[in-house]
Amino acid sequence: MQRYFIPQPFIEGISVISGDDAKHIQKVMRMQIGNSIIAVTEGQAFEAIIEDFIGQDVRIKKSSDFLRSNELPKKVTICCGLPKGEKLDLITQKATELGMHELILFEAERSIVKWDAQKGSKKQQRLQKIAKEAAEQSHRNVVPTIHNILSFKELLKQSTNYDVLFVADEEDAKLEKRTRFVETLSKIDDKQSILVIFGPEGGLSRKEIDALINHGFHTISLGPRILRAETAPLYVLSAISYQFE
Repeated sequence: MQRYFIPQPFIEGISVISGDDAKHIQKVMRMQIGNSIIAVTEGQAFEAIIEDFIGQDVRIKKSSDFLRSNELPKKVTICCGLPKGEKLDLITQKATELGMHELILFEAERSIVKWDAQKGSKKQQRLQKIAKEAAEQSHRNVVPTIHNILSFKELLKQSTNYDVLFVADEEDAKLEKRTRFVETLSKIDDKQSILVIFGPEGGLSRKEIDALINHGFHTISLGPRILRAETAPLYVLSAISYQFE
């Protein structure tokens, strides 16, 4: 059943879908009055029936109690130093499917890509759309928030909003005696929000790693192999899903 995130909550069992989603229902899916969809609003999903087409809008009526949530039991925020090319598209899409709660981007010392305000805004909007489509496809109840790009200093300040702070450090992966990530996760059962920072293609500098450690971050290794910038976040989300789901 097709899933849509609707901004307007149900009022007395009725809501209206407009914009691109209404167009998708009518022009792409070619749905008719009486067809059913899943409508998600305010973090809850309901089955709904199409009642009427009002111009370009679609009026729907709730037809079930709220459905089971498929969200990760932990709110995981992925934070990436700006990578090259289309890697952010891949990270956004796949991390959303794996349960990411938020995506934060920041300018790392070794980030080759630089965004100005206009480019950053357009890219953020594009990534938000990718996250929405991936959340619909993977039957989620929440669309991850894609934040505007931060400076490293702003990132340190914002990190105080999270219960657990991790930074992926490739130097840890080179050690013979590493703390296994699963052992680290087993110690945070009572924590709800997790922030994990990843570097761009060239990794984080030691200066950045030291600054993060001084702000309460714990370094983690993701196995003995060095992962690409777009692979590491997916590894972490998969491990968290395995541990807590």
